[in-house]
Order: sequence, then C-alpha cells, then structure tokens
Amino acid sequence: AHNPVASNLLMILLLLGGAFGAVTTNQEEFPNFDIQIVTVQVPYLGAAPIEVERSVCVRIEEAIEGVEGIDKLRSTATEGMCNVMAELTQDAEEVSVLNEIKSRVDGINSFPAETEKPIVAKAMMTRRVVQIAVSGNTEERTLKELARNLRDDIAALDGVSQVAVDYIRPYEISVEVSERELRRYGMTLEQISRAIRDSSLDMPGGTIKTRNGEILIRTTGQAYWGQEFEDVVVLTRKDGTRVYLSDVANIRDTFEEGDLLARFNGKRGVVVNVSQVGNEDLIKIADDVSALVEQTRTEVPEGISLDTWIDTSKSLKERMSILQRNAGGGLLLVLVVLALFLRFRVAMWVAIGIPVALLGTLAALPFTDINISTMTVMAFILVLGIVVDDAIV
Repeated sequence: AHNPVASNLLMILLLLGGAFGAVTTNQEEFPNFDIQIVTVQVPYLGAAPIEVERSVCVRIEEAIEGVEGIDKLRSTATEGMCNVMAELTQDAEEVSVLNEIKSRVDGINSFPAETEKPIVAKAMMTRRVVQIAVSGNTEERTLKELARNLRDDIAALDGVSQVAVDYIRPYEISVEVSERELRRYGMTLEQISRAIRDSSLDMPGGTIKTRNGEILIRTTGQAYWGQEFEDVVVLTRKDGTRVYLSDVANIRDTFEEGDLLARFNGKRGVVVNVSQVGNEDLIKIADDVSALVEQTRTEVPEGISLDTWIDTSKSLKERMSILQRNAGGGLLLVLVVLALFLRFRVAMWVAIGIPVALLGTLAALPFTDINISTMTVMAFILVLGIVVDDAIV
C-alpha cells in the first residue's frame, strides 16, 4: 500500500493477464466432466425385445458381472438392439475396465447367429451447440444429400469436430424375388444371394513388375446403386444365354423401412446437429456455423430453407451481457456516489478496483481447468454485488 510503483505494476499485470485470459479461455454452456460409463451395443435385427433380452442382454450381464471397477449394470432391450451400460466406480481404471469388458463380451460364443458384432465403447459427453433444420417440399433423398453436404462443410471448419445429421433413414437397396420367378427358372434364394455376393465386390489382383516399377492390379466390381445390381448375372444356361437379376427380381433403390415423420414448419425436414467436444469454444463454433449457413442459404435450390433452430450460445451471450451491464452499472454507481461525498481521485481509484478484481480472476482461469461457462458467469454476477459493496464500504 505504501509502494505505488509495485501496486501500479501489479494492477497493470492483472489487467493484461485478464485481457489475455478473456481471449484464450474457452467458452461453453456448461462445464465439461468425464462420464464413468462403458456401453455395450449388440444389434439383433428383426428380434422382439423379449428375444433380445433372453438371447443377448442376459448373456452379456452374466459375462461381465464381477468385473472389478463396475458399480452398476443397466440393460435395455428394444426391437433389434441390446444396450448394456456399466457404471464404473470413481476410482476405477477406465482403460483396464474397458479392455476387460471388451474381452469378456468378445469371448461370448452363444449369441444367436443373426446378431452383429458387439460394439464396446466408453460413453462420451457431447454438448449441443447449434441445430440447423434443412426443410422443403421435396424428395427425402434431396434433403438428405443437402444435409450431408452441409455437414461436411461444417466439419471442415476449424474448431469443429463433431457434426451429425438426424431424422434421416439409411439408404437401402432391396431385392424382392417372387416365388413364381424362382420356380420359372428353377432357382433358390440362396443361389441368388450367392450370385449377388460373388458379383458385387472389389478384389486385389496382385502386382505386375515392370522396368518403371510395380503396377497394382485390382478388380472393381462393387455395386453401389440399384441400376448396377440389375446387371448381376444369376444364371448362365448351357447355350450361353444369361439370366440377369433384373429378370427375376424387383430392385428398389430407396431407404430403410421404418416409422419416421419429421416436419419443420409443416415441410419435410432433416436436422444437422453441431456438438461441442472437449475444450472447443462454444461461441466461436456458433459464430462460424452461422456465417457458413448464411453463405450456404444463397446456394441451395429454390424452395429449400436453412434455419438455425437451436443456438445454445445465445444463453451464454445473454448472461455475459448481463454481467457486463451489471459491472458497468456498479462501476458508475461507485464512481458517482463516492465522487459526491469524497474526492474524485479517491472515487476513481475505488471504482478501478472493480474491473481489476474481475480481470484478475480471468487472468487465473488459463492456469486452472475452469472455462467461461454459464456456471462461472453466474458466479461472477453473484460476486459482483459483493465487490461493489466492498468498494463503497
């Protein structure tokens, strides 16, 4: 207090450090925390929930029961899917528990033949930032492709790592063969299935050594569209004539069957979800995505709408605006009240203590695990009243 050079130097360091902390500290709606959960998913397509429970979920529970580090087990059996969640204890080694669960699940050999490969993973927390609705009175395929293109553009932005398209059905190519056609050509479904499997594939063909180097050879015969499957040969007669898949089957290049009805403002729509992962900056993501949406809106076909449906950064911006207004109002109040009853120089230095205290706190944030979030802003707003009262006293 008796050394003005040291106190002024400390004040300048706090102000500069606070400005640096305000620029470099990440911003998020809520603090990020680790979820101590390991999930096991096993698809069992076409099975009823009771079959999924008896044939899959119970066997997984029996296999991983007793693994050290597991606190609780919860299973959910739905149509065609088994989900098992293992909640870990606070002191559990996540990697070792995950590996142990994976090895035990992979060792189960009594699953039904129709089940797919189990997916064992650690649950990750994602925080939604922006939700963009792509809508219009057009075909489902058109909306899906537009949404996927927008997803790829957003994922290419710096600082954005997780983007997903929701309310869409997966593509599916269905081959429907009637019993009459099978009898007509003397074939079985297994023969047709084998012909499709053997014809639609890419295979390496080795290498050819030349004077200029080696040439890699591969055959490209993988079919990706319905029209490509129509040319698959399912039967070759002795006279050389061929029967193609289009002769015996009805091939439909469409979407997977399911109950899905998504509307936005009365029009068919899909949603692009942009999430925040780890220490990514909430406001930067929201601003960059909004700028990209504005640019893309001028490039989409007529009749297609791009609307930002949910933007979680707005609530954080509003709270930060409240903090700035309260801090500015408190500073002005202290300056005016003290200037009326004391000297203006005293009032000025007391008022300067308010931004110094706030910026000094921001200067310490980069050295901790605390980011600027709704929780920290609310704490600033609460403590601001104490700082203002203390300054007046």
